[in-house]
Amino acid sequence: MSEKKDSIFSIGLVRGLVGMLAGYLVGFALVSVIRLILGFPIWDYNPSGNHYGFSEPAWVVGAIFGVFGFMLSVGSTSDWLKWANGQSTPDHPTDAFPSGVRRFLSASFDHKVIGIQYGVTSILMLGVAGIFALIFRSELAKPGLQVVDLQAYNTIMSLHGIVMIAGILIGVGAMSNYLVPLLIGANDMAFPRLNSFAYWINVPAAIVLLSSYFLGGFDTGWTGYPPLSQRAPLGMDMFFLGVIFVGFSSIFGALNVIATAIRMRAKGMSYFRMPIFVWSALATALIALTATQLIGLSFEMVMFERLFGMGFFTPDKGGDPILFQHLFWFYSHPAVYVFVLTGLGVISELLPVFARKPLFGYRWVALSSFGIALVGFFVWAHHMFTSGMASYLRIPFMYSTLLVAVPTGVKFFSWVATIWEGKLSFQTPMLFVLGAISIFLLGGLSGPPNATVATDLHLQDTYWIVGHFHATMFGGFVFPFFAAIYYWFPKVTGRMYNETLGKLHFYLMLPAFYVQSLGQMQIGLLGMRRRIADYDPALGITVQQLLITIAAFVIFASVLIALTNLIYSAARGPVAARNPWNSRSPEFMIPSPVPVHNYDQPVIVVGEPYDYGTNYAFVNIDPDRIVAAAPAAEDTAPDPSGSSAPASSPAAD
Repeated sequence: MSEKKDSIFSIGLVRGLVGMLAGYLVGFALVSVIRLILGFPIWDYNPSGNHYGFSEPAWVVGAIFGVFGFMLSVGSTSDWLKWANGQSTPDHPTDAFPSGVRRFLSASFDHKVIGIQYGVTSILMLGVAGIFALIFRSELAKPGLQVVDLQAYNTIMSLHGIVMIAGILIGVGAMSNYLVPLLIGANDMAFPRLNSFAYWINVPAAIVLLSSYFLGGFDTGWTGYPPLSQRAPLGMDMFFLGVIFVGFSSIFGALNVIATAIRMRAKGMSYFRMPIFVWSALATALIALTATQLIGLSFEMVMFERLFGMGFFTPDKGGDPILFQHLFWFYSHPAVYVFVLTGLGVISELLPVFARKPLFGYRWVALSSFGIALVGFFVWAHHMFTSGMASYLRIPFMYSTLLVAVPTGVKFFSWVATIWEGKLSFQTPMLFVLGAISIFLLGGLSGPPNATVATDLHLQDTYWIVGHFHATMFGGFVFPFFAAIYYWFPKVTGRMYNETLGKLHFYLMLPAFYVQSLGQMQIGLLGMRRRIADYDPALGITVQQLLITIAAFVIFASVLIALTNLIYSAARGPVAARNPWNSRSPEFMIPSPVPVHNYDQPVIVVGEPYDYGTNYAFVNIDPDRIVAAAPAAEDTAPDPSGSSAPASSPAAD
């Protein structure tokens, strides 16, 4: 038995990759046999490589079977298969490996392990997308083509966008999976098996998505608009399939978050006692659950056109390419709030801790997340002002887009009021929170020109849009993501990161991003179109392009510093105190790293979630006595060493 456990095939990831390869071969063989029976050639012209090879249907079916093969082999579906076969399965599934690296490389049903798996996968994908960005930014550093040709540029630029978006979606899953049960006093997610399945389907999806580069690539950008996507090489199909399978993960994960937040809260935790991050995760999950199907549907329809000759978006066959844009953006604009609401939840969660004040307007901030989610479903067509859609639709979508500023403004005013006269401390998580606020403000202020018809007609498809979108993503997700990593790092690993390296990461990344984003907006105003590999030196933007490229490399270098810091600290960093930030959140009342069963005693909530200035926030129930879980710490500031440092200003509670 020990030999079996020590075998490389005992690792779920290895079995999954073998199963994926087998699935690919079965899919290829199945389509080839069917084509042979029907009298079609087994080998067909492959436009991606200008040679004959497996037909497009064979590649598509092979990829689908490959994903199925991976999921059947990795171990996350084992209990379901046993149940379907009439075998008994445990009420609480156990992991194949109780500890060690192999636990993270195999199917696990512990929400904490799954959250870490999501997080590592997200960082890897964001890193790959960042490398793609460095390649095409090097191309844009000066006029002319000197690094890649046009086809490679188009594919790398397109992959940068979609891999970055997929990585951010997986990062949202990382924070929701790890934090939601801990923040509400639960021991796991509502559906552990579904949770494992939702993570692992991302792995073959990412492989399929990245394989598009080697199958001819695609030149559509990350949106996949027809008619370009109808005529693109074989890599286009892999792009569509990869996104569709990531969408399945998003839907399953959203279902789990909703069920967990509604049904598994600790005793006494009413909806308006939930930590604000849980509100954000719940609003995010509702968007993902109800809208993700639309992008899958739009991509499937293009694939059916490519594979079966259907004409959903082909005017000659009665179709309309504008229909694709409506379907695509009905999901893809609310998807921005899937990223952003999670990040804004992190900001609102951490700000009271480092300001030593209650979150100002807690109920309004909580409800504003649902306000943003609701209004976000009525703004999609502002991406289409120049598409040729009916002109009478422009005005209502312009006003609905501007309306999003109202619930978003609620959050900004809350943050400013929470900071006001607070006893601020500036550890690395707080720095990233403040950086996120400033950058997201830049994204917000650069948004209304895109929402108003008169200005959008000039700005559409320029680098102004690129700068605005990057400001929204960095301020709404990337900076909060790093804030969350640094803040909960001692809870995840039981060790502290290096504060000096953490601050170096911040002070490199923040100014570099401002140079990048403001530079992109400036060259957009000067006439630089996005998704273009070359530009006329007469535009006078060569210096700006070089500065933007340098800034991109500085950002990448800062992230490498962060990863070095986190990896080294996880292994050899100083042991962290149980509550290094003097937080009143329940997860900091238990040991670090968190035990397998989060709370060995039930948690009862007797106060408000951010009641800094009162005696108790959370207590544990003990058969013999009630033990205070959070002594009042309103006169102390967070200290990364775990000690309580006297505050330098009077109480502001």
